[in-house]
Formats: sequence, C-alpha cells, structure tokens
Amino acid sequence: MLDHDVKYLKFKTYLNTYCPHCHNSFNVEKKEEKSIDFKAKYKGEEIDLRLSPYLDVFEVETSKSIDKGDSVDDLICPKCHKSLINKNLNCGECGSEVGEVLISAASRLIPFFICTRYGCEWHGLTKRDERHIKLKIPRQEMPEQDQKLRVHNYQEVPYGYTTELALLEAGRCLQCKNPQCVEGCPVNIDIPAFIALIAEERFDDAAKKIKERNVLPAICGRVCPQESQCESKCILGHKDDPVAIGRLERYVADYERKMELVEAPVITKDTGKKIAVVGSGPAGLTVASDMRQLGYGVTVFEALHETGGVLTYGIPEFRLPKSIVQFEINYLKEMGCRIEMNHVIGNVLTIDELLEHFDSVFIGVGAGLPTFMGLEGESLGNLFSANEYLTRMNLMKAYKFPEYDTPMPKANNVVVVGGGNVAMDCARTALRTGSDVTIVYRRSRHELPAREEEVHHAEEEGIKFKLLTNPVRYIGTDHNKVKGVECIKMQLGEPDDSGRRRPVPIEGSNFTVDCDMAIVAIGTGPNPILFSSTPDLKRNKWGYIEVNPQTMETSKDKVYAGGDIVTGSATVIEAMGAGRIAANAMHKKLSGKPKKPKKEPKKAVKVK
Repeated sequence: MLDHDVKYLKFKTYLNTYCPHCHNSFNVEKKEEKSIDFKAKYKGEEIDLRLSPYLDVFEVETSKSIDKGDSVDDLICPKCHKSLINKNLNCGECGSEVGEVLISAASRLIPFFICTRYGCEWHGLTKRDERHIKLKIPRQEMPEQDQKLRVHNYQEVPYGYTTELALLEAGRCLQCKNPQCVEGCPVNIDIPAFIALIAEERFDDAAKKIKERNVLPAICGRVCPQESQCESKCILGHKDDPVAIGRLERYVADYERKMELVEAPVITKDTGKKIAVVGSGPAGLTVASDMRQLGYGVTVFEALHETGGVLTYGIPEFRLPKSIVQFEINYLKEMGCRIEMNHVIGNVLTIDELLEHFDSVFIGVGAGLPTFMGLEGESLGNLFSANEYLTRMNLMKAYKFPEYDTPMPKANNVVVVGGGNVAMDCARTALRTGSDVTIVYRRSRHELPAREEEVHHAEEEGIKFKLLTNPVRYIGTDHNKVKGVECIKMQLGEPDDSGRRRPVPIEGSNFTVDCDMAIVAIGTGPNPILFSSTPDLKRNKWGYIEVNPQTMETSKDKVYAGGDIVTGSATVIEAMGAGRIAANAMHKKLSGKPKKPKKEPKKAVKVK
C-alpha cells in the first residue's frame, strides 16, 4: 500500500524526495511546505537552493541569483553532503548535467533526474515509472459522518474530498490518448482535461471545464452512478479501482461555489426566438441552459412551488442538500432564464397554447405517477407510495415539523418494498424519524439496482434487508391501518428480458413482517394530466412519449421531450444527455435558413 504521508503532484513526483546515497528525505520535516531545500554550488560558491515541489529548476529561489540559462555546478545533499550529480546521464532536452534524487512509490524508491540548468523543463522520470506510480496509488475514500451520529440528523453524509485527497486522486489518472471515460459520460465531459487541471491545482479552471458540458456539476458529482457510466470505462479500472471521477467533479464544483468564483456567462446573442421548457428537472434545466447560451429567450414552467423537479422532491437532504440545487438553478436565472412556478402544463396551460407564444417546446416533466402491485390491502392507511412519502419529507420539509406545516409520517416499524435508489432514499429517511426499517426485495443482493454506495450506507446505518422476498398482501387493523405485510420467499430462475435471473416464488414459504407503515418504491409511470389535453402526442406501449432518439422530437411539430417522461426512471445525467440532444436539434431546426421557393419555369411564348 501507498505511504499516505506521501503527496502526489502534477503527475511527476511526490512531495517526499530522498537522497540516493543516504536515503534521507529532503523535506520530511517540512511536509506542509511546498518547497524542497538543497545545497548547491554556483560559480565556485556554495548557495542555498529552494525548488518547487515538482522539482522544476525553472521555478527556483536561491541565496544568490542565478542567471536564466546558467547551470549550477553541483547539487549537494544537505544530510550527507554528497554530490547528487549523476555523471552517467545528461539532460534529454539541453544536454546539461543532471542531479539525481529518489521519489517514493509504494515500497519502491524510483530515480528522478533534475536538469541543473535554470530554465530547462526536462524531467527525468520515465513513462514506465510514472505509470507504475499511478497504478500504486489507491483510490481515495471520502470522509463521512459517523454512522451512529448521522442517523439522527439530515446533514449530508459524505464530507467530500479535502484538497490533498483530490490532488492524490487526480494523480491516479493515466491521461489516456483515447479516453473511454468521456464516451461513458452521457454529456461527454472532457474528463481527462478537468482532472489534469485539478492536478495542477487550477480548481476554478477545472470547474469551468466541466461546465462547458454540464451545468449541474455539484449535483451530478453527488447523485450520478459514475460507477456504471464514466468510471466503468476507466482504463485504470481494468487492473485496479477506477479514478473517482464523480468525487473529483463534486470537489471542484464545491470549491468554485465556496470560494465565490461562480460567474454566469453574459449572453450577448439574441435570436429573437423563444423556447418553453415544461419541467425544471435535470433534462429541462439542461435545455434551458443550452438554449439560453445560444441566444434564445427561455421560460421554464414548473408545476410545483419549488424548482428542481426530482432533485428537490425526490432526493433526501442527506444525499443532496437543497441549497446546492437552488444555487445551481440560480446560476440559470443569472443567465436570463425565466422560471414560472405553480404552472401545471396540461391544466393551467396546454402544449398547443404554449406553441401560440413560443417557437418550440421541450417537455421534461419526469415520470411522477406512483406504481403499485395491485395487491390486497394497498388502500390501507399509513401505506405510501415512494413519491408521496419523499415529497412530504423533502419538498414539504416534514422532517422540520412544526417549523413547516406538513407533519412527518412516523411509525415504529417501517417496511420499504423495492431495491432501487428510491427505495434506499425512503428507507434511510424513515430511519432518521426513529423507525426500525426493513427493505423487502424480490431478488438477491447482487441484483439490487441501487448504487453500491447507497446500499453500503443503508447497511452501515442499520437498515435490515429481507432479500429474495416478495409481498403478496398487506394486512390491516380494525381501523384500516396497515399492521403487517404477508410475504413469500423467492428463488432465482432463468434470466428474463433484462438479463437478470427471474425471481420465482417458493410455494408454502409465506410469512408475515410486522409493520405500522409501508412504503412502495417499485417505480413510476407517466402522469396522465399532460396527455389529457394533448391527445395527438404519440406514446409508446408503456405510456411514455415516443421520440426520435437522434433529435428527441415528438410526433408533434416543434415539440421535443426527454428524461424520465421518455425513458421511464433513469439517472440525472442520462436526463441531461437527452436534454442536450434536444437542445442541439431544436437550435438546428430553428436557426436553419428557410428554403427558397422553387421558381416556376417560364412558359414558352409562341411567336406569331
């Protein structure tokens, strides 16, 4: 394992460097100082030489000034006073003599050569050794709240990287010539470029690089499943853990916000055309940002009294603080996007009415209709859909009752049905109300669709899992409130259409799980309100809007759609990717030059 006292910088060297003769560190007593002290000889005189932590001789302070282009006569170890000059090697750039030091990589000390000429940028670390160092650095974990403390509060669980952890993690990136991680990102962020900027400690530039493709980096860095997207393509992951791309994205976004470096772009273009965006979730916000930067007037219509869509009503505070969501949305407002809340499109206004005032419409309303299993007892009291429960707790802030008006649903024993991220959110939220919580899921742990990080946090916090278990009915009290869930044990059979092994019930294995509250988190469907007023909007067999996947255009002219209303429940970044495709197609169509009408061929005139 790597010595954690060692700090990796700029892909070139560690902060701790050693003499090749006595193996004493040049700077172990001064770990916090970003410089390395040597003794040197210059024009026959001994001088003190202070180099940058990257051992770049062109960044130098000395007790006697050195003229640019001059070389020092000798480098001397301040510990054993031996010469560090390697007589068998010369600078690969200018041919000058070089000094040799050692740098630490795990249990190995690797030679590193410094040109003695002031101004030469040559580094003597071979590509092979550089790669060896990167492969030896373990993936850096994020500091987190202690599990015994966090179950009693709603504060964010991971604290995020420190600067040192971010630099160390950024140093693991191999800077591939053909980066597959970019292909794995639905919005194609230039991942190697922003990580390289982190390694150079240019954190603000790194944040701006991300924002070229992603306007919600602080959100995506927290809730996107990078392990199945960009990180799954990381070349380093073939032999070791992949680079923690999401954690680095979160770090630079938080740095930019906390240091008050966020600057909304000034929009000088004006196409004179207007766009309506229905829904302020991730897909809608991406379209709004992209189209506004292209010079369109943008109005976002939100059905609820707060913006953010699922980011606000669905994801708990301890996973995604709402102050961060609102900060990111304020960024769009500063760009000039107009947001109208409490507008249920399909009720207050129809799509056709929007088209009378706007040049194009994007539908990003999500999939907010709860799904149930059609079991006996689903109408009992204290049985919630995940949508209702999370909306009460997050959007209505029931966890802050009586500061807010909505009371908090409470129970002694809560059963959550489902195994996705929403189920984990419900279970971890219920746990923080003081309940004992059990998750019931019909497949094994291996098939759980939730992020591994969320499952790990749930297990740490003491949530129980009844796997290979499926509910068959809900049992009620005399007052029609749920008091238990009758379940049946399952076993995995042959794979189904999704590639996962199909769960098969085991006859006669029924048993009851006692509870005084149940939450059903098995997915969502499309809300019918929009379609009741827009019957000509073509839908697929699942009831979602049918679009051209190349443009996200619907069957209705000038109307586009993306996000969960097209795909069903998916990730934040996938919704943003759909929004980007729609914005590009919308702009191409609206900015296209009108075709000139074909001229009628002149009729031949007969000569009399």
